[in-house]
Amino acid sequence: MPNIDNMVAVDWRTGKDKIYFFFKDTNTYSRFDIADNRVDASYPSRVSEENWGQFHHHAQNLRFGFTTTGLFTTQPFDFDSDILWLFYYEGDTPMVCKYDQDLDQVERFVKLTESPWQALTPYFDRIVAGTWRVDALHTRSFEFLLNDGHYLNLDLVKNELIHQPIMETTWPGLEPYKDRIITAVQNDRTWADSHYYIFLTNNEYLRYNLATFKLLAGPIKIDETSWPGLLSDQD
Repeated sequence: MPNIDNMVAVDWRTGKDKIYFFFKDTNTYSRFDIADNRVDASYPSRVSEENWGQFHHHAQNLRFGFTTTGLFTTQPFDFDSDILWLFYYEGDTPMVCKYDQDLDQVERFVKLTESPWQALTPYFDRIVAGTWRVDALHTRSFEFLLNDGHYLNLDLVKNELIHQPIMETTWPGLEPYKDRIITAVQNDRTWADSHYYIFLTNNEYLRYNLATFKLLAGPIKIDETSWPGLLSDQD
């Protein structure tokens, strides 16, 4: 059974929405198809150049990742371009891989300090999850969960970074679980509020509503009912 205690989850929006889970202990990954509500039987698979291109060298050093649409694109009409940002260490240096989901290939690697995310540098080794939380007033607002009971809110429009404890007033319902967070990933549902799946120690997870900022359910056991195929080993 894959070890979720050293797992990183990232969202994928191009085509049918998916969630990728990287199991760093074994350098393998699984793909959860949201529409099918399961991991295909061919997973977990070895991370390789064939499936993750140039990024495969860095997968075991991955810290967190998330997707944006239409941000920091290189072409003027790429308003629907999906970019997966993968944050990792290269030696002792925090790095970012900009992965183009539409082309399914690495666009570039850059040091964190030379990227749009440079404000995260002082907290990099504590961040376990990040996500893009968009509303009418905050078009470039990002939330990051830390492994020390705190969180970050990065607003790229205001050029403002907020660092605060996870409390009932900041993340309602999450405080009892703040020291158990392993990774988290967004399900950016088209016609409904976005859900945030927050994975915890002891093979449990929470379901959080990013629009209303409320805990919807959990902790829930990770099993064949809640995440079919996620804990399976490939034959």
